[in-house]
Amino acid sequence: MAVAKTTFALFFGNRGLFPAPLLTAARAEVSGALKRLGHDVLMLPQDATRYGAVETPREGQLYANFLHANRGKFGGVVLSLPNFGDETGAVAALQDAAVPILIHAYPDELDKMSPALRRDAFCGKLSIMDVFCQYGLPFTALQPHATHPATQTFAANIAYFDRVCRVHSALRRMVVGSIGARTTAFKTVRIDELTLQKYGITVESLDLSAVLARMHALKTGDAPLLAKAQRLREYSTFDAVPDNAFESLVRLGVVLDQLVEEFRMDAIAIRCWLEIQQQAGISPCVILSEMNDRGIPAACEVDVGSAITMYALHAASGNAAACLDWNNNYADEPDKCILFHCGPVPQSMMKSKGHVVDHTILATACGAGCSYGCNIGRIAPTPFTFGNVLTRDGQLEFYLGQGHFTHDEVPDDFFGCAGVAQIDNLQDVLQTIGCLGHRHHVSVTPGHVLSPVHEAMTKYLGYHVRPV
Repeated sequence: MAVAKTTFALFFGNRGLFPAPLLTAARAEVSGALKRLGHDVLMLPQDATRYGAVETPREGQLYANFLHANRGKFGGVVLSLPNFGDETGAVAALQDAAVPILIHAYPDELDKMSPALRRDAFCGKLSIMDVFCQYGLPFTALQPHATHPATQTFAANIAYFDRVCRVHSALRRMVVGSIGARTTAFKTVRIDELTLQKYGITVESLDLSAVLARMHALKTGDAPLLAKAQRLREYSTFDAVPDNAFESLVRLGVVLDQLVEEFRMDAIAIRCWLEIQQQAGISPCVILSEMNDRGIPAACEVDVGSAITMYALHAASGNAAACLDWNNNYADEPDKCILFHCGPVPQSMMKSKGHVVDHTILATACGAGCSYGCNIGRIAPTPFTFGNVLTRDGQLEFYLGQGHFTHDEVPDDFFGCAGVAQIDNLQDVLQTIGCLGHRHHVSVTPGHVLSPVHEAMTKYLGYHVRPV
């Protein structure tokens, strides 16, 4: 699974009192550093303004026109200050950028402090931040206050900012598929589509009967079926699955891929019981697992909110995401619990290859042999970021936190795919999310990426976020 790095538009601030060679060097140094880090860049032509930088409002308008002409080609702006820079020109250039902006300042060197050599970007960065605040223009500023593009600290700051930009780009125009009606018993996953749309998240709702009809309409031997069957056999172990159930799983996988492509869905949430067991003899767990492993967030139980959160976490981490249950205490350890689901956990998050079986819990409702698809396994030890969302009074309300999946064992007879999570002050976390009315599901992704996700959501997308 590859997550594309952000293409950045580069902005260079200037104030005419400072030496011109600083601008020429900065264009090469900053663009070169970003390219080495894997980012494509867009730069105003050097002859478009003095030194290809922005000093005046007129030059700022030229830069704004440059951004407008390249709209959709970049996901963030790196505002670099080789010297003090001009605040008014920067505002004119970037007040309609509509993407995250990182303010970067070059450091001075103690042996280059004469008027012909000094930069004063350290001071200029504070001035840009000040005026941006006056105009209500959001920006990102990271530590250290000034850093050279050749340093590891610059690289780390760019990695952080890249995550901010990826979350912003992912969520500001998102399509999530809601496949099947919400299960009557699961009022916990209700969500307001109009609130989502207000924030640029479109829900495409499809009836489960259409999925089942498409599955039946596929012709045996079709190339997509053959390719999906090969993919699934490589992905998990199906030795315990009858041929007819495996064929139905293959057909479901093909149909879901078709829907994702047709409706340009970024994530899906599907009704996973009981009709699909009663009419197709399968559970979709392993299909969702495989989609998650490819970077298509797929939540069960029509939990659209979890699918959205999974997509945000995936965008930030570059890793697969999963929808799990806050499921069990872990003995008497207050900061540990068992996170679990029936099998949609992606292979990349598991200790070893899973094996597919009949869904033993649903078998009690629809009979043995009617719910093959549960992907059994254990979650591998790793740091992770978690969260979820609800809609309330026209607002999106997220919580976000971080923890670790540990090496602690889950009992052998524990059903589905589970792991032991250690989260600082877990009892307070559970109290907080419960009292705020959040669902029993939690979205997780490997890696600690809470800070950039939080910044993207609050500063650039206007969500309400509660770190826990």
